Amino acid sequence: MDRATTGRSHRGNGVNAAHGTTTKLRAIVVDDEPLARRGLEIRLGDHHDIELVGQYGDGAAAIQGLRVHRPDLMFLDVQMPGMDGFETLRSIPAVEMPLVVFVTAYDHYAIRAFEASATDYLLKPVDDARLHQALARVRQAHAQREASGHCAHLLGLLSELSGHPTLDLDEALKPDAIEQLRRDDKLAVRDGGRTVRVDLASIRWIDAAGDYMCIHTDSETLVLRATMRDLEKQLDPQRFPRIHRSTIVNARRVVELRPHTNGEGYLRLDCGQELKLSRSHRDKLDLLL
Repeated sequence: MDRATTGRSHRGNGVNAAHGTTTKLRAIVVDDEPLARRGLEIRLGDHHDIELVGQYGDGAAAIQGLRVHRPDLMFLDVQMPGMDGFETLRSIPAVEMPLVVFVTAYDHYAIRAFEASATDYLLKPVDDARLHQALARVRQAHAQREASGHCAHLLGLLSELSGHPTLDLDEALKPDAIEQLRRDDKLAVRDGGRTVRVDLASIRWIDAAGDYMCIHTDSETLVLRATMRDLEKQLDPQRFPRIHRSTIVNARRVVELRPHTNGEGYLRLDCGQELKLSRSHRDKLDLLL
């Protein structure tokens, strides 16, 4: 078993593209033939954005190497003693799977290679022009994977903040996406290091207490460090109008309005709670009655 050499730099050490270079793709070669590994190593030396960080002579060693180096790319021989290339691939967890280029002496393995979601395959002896073509596909696939990963991260953040766990790209790109999220049936609130999703229908009213907001629900009162503006951004103002500088009410929970002589009013909720409607917010009467 041949353990490979460690590359010259690590992932992320590449210079920014604005300075003329790109981050290198870290690669390993898995082949039981030392001469085949050496030949591929020499050819990869002409591609300066590929950094060879490991060489392995069998599938088991390659799996260990993946955990150590976490490469972007793996050149994988199909026919090896013990675990062949396909068995090796099946033993790699999805979260650790790099891009794969199969290397084989037999072209009838090509179909199986693509069925195994390989980026490309190379026939032995490796041709320089064919390697160039395969690496072009690798670069494109890597760019797409990086973009997808970044998109997934952003969608995850948006899903967490919106309380909409199944948000996908199409939903996020809709012109009215934010407005739709405000009309969802959940409110996501931060509570320390966690995010709590609260049923909108269970909210009675929300009021400010200094630097904190109190969300009064049917079962509990949640206290969080936030501002009235933070919550207003997440709530549909038609369903949750602001009735006072420090109060938001669930309009569907209002059962009675009692006017006051000074132009203010008092709202009674279905739970018996009374809230003040200030003069500056009397324009919300149509939403409350």
